[in-house]
Amino acid sequence: MRTLNRVGALSAVAAAALLSAPAAAHATAPGDNGTVKIHDATTGEELRKNEPHVCEFYLDAFGFDSVQQVSWHIEAWAPTAAVKGETVKSGAITLDGEGHGRTADMTLPDGHYKLFWNFDGENGAAKHKVFWTDCEDEEEPGGGTTATPTASPSETSPSETETPAAVPSSSPSPSAQGGAEGDLAETGNGAPVELLSAAALALLGAGGYLAFRRRKA
Repeated sequence: MRTLNRVGALSAVAAAALLSAPAAAHATAPGDNGTVKIHDATTGEELRKNEPHVCEFYLDAFGFDSVQQVSWHIEAWAPTAAVKGETVKSGAITLDGEGHGRTADMTLPDGHYKLFWNFDGENGAAKHKVFWTDCEDEEEPGGGTTATPTASPSETSPSETETPAAVPSSSPSPSAQGGAEGDLAETGNGAPVELLSAAALALLGAGGYLAFRRRKA
């Protein structure tokens, strides 16, 4: 009986060891406890944060096995991909002794993409990340386009020629020369016509009188 009991106990121990072996192997799969992040090119590689909206970027890996060999590729993804699943970039990297490493900086046309990260000892599908690239348009030096200056009113040519105001004549009008005595017509030498007419009549009268005296004499 004692011998049978020992055999039964040993069998139970062996069975437990066999059942626990796959779980232990699964838990200690090399390199599968690491993570990979999408980083903007200006983000420090020591930061363990993911940035799903970038322009220039790199891939940053943490917590993998020492000197882990990794291959990666990036596929165009819906909704912006012309052909979903088309590989647009790929590469390979060897991580450092602490299971950390980063790729070189890279760019992609604006759109939606998915990273696939493959390595020896991975469990199931590759590690992956989806992200967007969105680069703003570059501005011209000085900030945008230069506006064409508008000429000030003083610099523009007039559309119409202005007619200068008439300059008052320095010669007085006949009415002004007549003064308070009324309007008197003038001759070329400035003498009033009425005065000259009276003088002419006086001369004619004197001439007639002299002629009469001569005839009488």
